[in-house]
Amino acid sequence: MPSVRGLAFDAYGTLFDVHSVIEACRRVTPEAEAFSREWRAKQVEYTWLRALMGRYEDFWRVTETALTFALKRFGLQVGPAQRAALMEAYLSLAPFPEVPAALERLKGLPLIILSNGSPRMLEAVAEASGLRPYFRAIVSVDAIRTYKPSPRVYELATPALGLPREEIGFVSSNGWDAIGAKAYGFQVFWINRGAAPLDELGVVPDREIRGLDELAGLLGH
Repeated sequence: MPSVRGLAFDAYGTLFDVHSVIEACRRVTPEAEAFSREWRAKQVEYTWLRALMGRYEDFWRVTETALTFALKRFGLQVGPAQRAALMEAYLSLAPFPEVPAALERLKGLPLIILSNGSPRMLEAVAEASGLRPYFRAIVSVDAIRTYKPSPRVYELATPALGLPREEIGFVSSNGWDAIGAKAYGFQVFWINRGAAPLDELGVVPDREIRGLDELAGLLGH
């Protein structure tokens, strides 16, 4: 692979475990795991649909409307305090276990987050996890008001890192995101923690890894 001189990371599902909200979900349903999966699936779906329709709302609002759908799907009624607690869980998601040590190994490279998240959400979760100091910048799609996998989103990484796309390594656990980044022209590392099949879209990431710790080894850190 050509030299990787900087790294851009997806946030949700890559650095931070979106299903760490399950603990909050348990306070409203005994089907917390299934509820969390439904919430996340609808959250991602709404980003795609809004991008296609040209009807942007930021990721906090998308997350909130996805929560409303999941509550309806599971036949749940919650009060304002319970709803607020579920939403606030997204501000303090837990990082995956290997992430802090891997970022420590990679800190010799310039690192950024490039995410669908709103600026407030991303800053909050990075601070809560203690990971904020590792990143030169946290870049949100809010700057251009559309969502991944639009090439316009990936283009935001080049000025943030001060590098051409060919020298940027992009890291995501979301297969569709990894494919979008590769189509744009990044060197892509797909973190496939669940050994899932890759979507059949005619584009393949450069490397498939099982965790962020493998990336540090691949890049010689």
